[in-house]
Amino acid sequence: MSISSTRSARLLHVFVGATMLFLAGLMAPLGASAADEKEQLWTELKREIFGDREVTPSEGAVTLYAPENAHDAALMPVSIRIPAATVPHAVGLTLIVDTNPAPVAATFTFGDGFREGADIGERNFETRIRLDSFSHVRAVLETADGKLHMSAKYVIGAGGCSAAPSKDAEAALADLGRIDIRTTAADARGPAWRETRVMIRHPNFTGLQMDPISRGYVPARFVNELEVSTGGKVLFRMEGGISISENPHFRFSYGAAGDEPVEVKATDTTGAEFSERSQLRDS
Repeated sequence: MSISSTRSARLLHVFVGATMLFLAGLMAPLGASAADEKEQLWTELKREIFGDREVTPSEGAVTLYAPENAHDAALMPVSIRIPAATVPHAVGLTLIVDTNPAPVAATFTFGDGFREGADIGERNFETRIRLDSFSHVRAVLETADGKLHMSAKYVIGAGGCSAAPSKDAEAALADLGRIDIRTTAADARGPAWRETRVMIRHPNFTGLQMDPISRGYVPARFVNELEVSTGGKVLFRMEGGISISENPHFRFSYGAAGDEPVEVKATDTTGAEFSERSQLRDS
């Protein structure tokens, strides 16, 4: 489970490009409006991430929910809804925070396990991200016809990428890699409906956080690959960056024929691998 050199180079290119855009923004003409600057930033980011592909505002294909104010910018919840009619055609999702040092928070590739069971209705997907400064947060859904559908929300908050971890580095690494999985069913939603919550104990160091003792920066180390499957079928794969919060947390719904265990495999940027599997529990 390793990110290809092509993919890594593209993410680095986006990181460098975003930094240059930020510096350019500091030198923007005083007459330029904040709205113009936000639009220009997105225009450039869109080109960096998606090339010449058209990204259109979603007309019901995907909806992003996020708070207007991030009460904790290091642990900001986001929720994504994909309606039942779109589920069979959902290929992947890119989660973007425009003003973060690394704007691409994560990319998700959906497998057959995620798309099957359309009769259970919509899919909901939740995670927690870091917000470095006031920003648009965007969910861009790719469908099988190659189209890109975007839902966006402007969120007020700051400091999430440099916020001190909840534990010091040594304590955080002592619990590294433990994976908690809880899968539930609900009769009211039908016999095939499942919801799984996955949490990985990992500090997801951003490289921008200061060690209060040494006064130096804690080296970046974060979960960069994740695969979740059930019944031998992949639900989704993730390629993540520093914008996913510490102790990465994912909650998602899907359809399942039986009580197959959920299997989770993760890798961080040092090459460390973690895995776990869990059985269904009644809600």
